Amino acid sequence: MNSAQDKRQATEDHHDQEVSVVLSECPEEDARTVFDVLRAAFTTDRSSADVPHEAAGRRPTAWAATVDVSEARVVSGSVALGAPVTLDVQGGYHAVDRLRGGLADAFAVRVVGTVSGDQEEEVRLRLENK
Repeated sequence: MNSAQDKRQATEDHHDQEVSVVLSECPEEDARTVFDVLRAAFTTDRSSADVPHEAAGRRPTAWAATVDVSEARVVSGSVALGAPVTLDVQGGYHAVDRLRGGLADAFAVRVVGTVSGDQEEEVRLRLENK
């Protein structure tokens, strides 16, 4: 392969390790807890200073992050949520499985819905206290 092909392949491989995560309809404290666990387990595009806030108005608030699952770290121990949290994740099959495994270190994780594509899947997860 030439240099341009190597760079394109590296970019594609990195993209295969990214998962989009969206939380909505949960208290901001629980959203923060989930993002804290994601940051502890993986690299994300949300800094610890990027704290979820409820948006003003009547529309539901959604919080999103992109998670790089290529380097997973173990989260030691369970983490408490105020109530169960539902999140939607989208990415390659292997990447979504790694994300789910990382969350399982801290929460009881249940798959409540899936939409499968050719190379990616969208999964709705329910996080609860262990």
